[in-house]
Amino acid sequence: MYKVNLLTLLLFLTICSAINAQTDRVNWKRVKVLVYTRNGKGYVHDNIPFAVACIQKLGQKHGFKVDTSSRPDAFSEANLGQYTALIFASTNNDVFDTDTQRLAFRRYIEAGGGFVGIHSVVGTERNWLWFKRMIGGTFLWHPRFQPYRLRVLAAQHASMTNVPTVWSKADECYFMKELSPGPTAVLAHELSSLNTDEADKIKTSAGSYGDLYPAAWYYEFDGGYTWCTALGHDKKDYEEPTFVNHLFQGLRYVVGQVKTVDPARAYAQTATEAIR
Repeated sequence: MYKVNLLTLLLFLTICSAINAQTDRVNWKRVKVLVYTRNGKGYVHDNIPFAVACIQKLGQKHGFKVDTSSRPDAFSEANLGQYTALIFASTNNDVFDTDTQRLAFRRYIEAGGGFVGIHSVVGTERNWLWFKRMIGGTFLWHPRFQPYRLRVLAAQHASMTNVPTVWSKADECYFMKELSPGPTAVLAHELSSLNTDEADKIKTSAGSYGDLYPAAWYYEFDGGYTWCTALGHDKKDYEEPTFVNHLFQGLRYVVGQVKTVDPARAYAQTATEAIR
């Protein structure tokens, strides 16, 4: 009986090891990310330094390199080519100074690069159609910060690994306008769990959506790979294990998709030309 149980345990551990190897095929030692924190005129979140510190800690833990910048001149084709993914941490409004910088960012995505957007990223570059298409829309409004529920929509998706199926947390439920088809939602705000004092405005903002509204989504867009979460308003989130895992799994998904960043694949000659 003892031998049978021991063999069963060893078999179980072997299977678990194999599953882990299959679900995380990222060679983290080859991953390098740029965390971008620029904000234009308007509201600037106090969570930004905490988001940066969180990603730096994840880099130390998993062995990937992390650069940070709030300077738009970091966006040149020569510089961006070294990164597996660009992470926009609660960026807001206009974060580039020139269309040359916008073009470098666009061409990085077209070249097969990765992008992770956090929280107010949906309010970034509100006048640049290509960027809004990549995000899937642009910021409309959010109810006040409050506790409510989120629901996982795609439990089998890599970015939802270890994310609670029903997740109760305090945050801001972001709504968007100018919605574009394409992004696939994997996590949703449960609107019926929001405070009813703004019910009419919530219903109007949700448009044709029912009780569930996108909170995190992925999109293979214009040659690149993106993942965004509308969560992360509270600076305390970036030390809270469930949220930190949420961010990490999103990043893991994106860098797992990026094979090479090949400038030869980029086609745009201007930041605003039509998407092929």
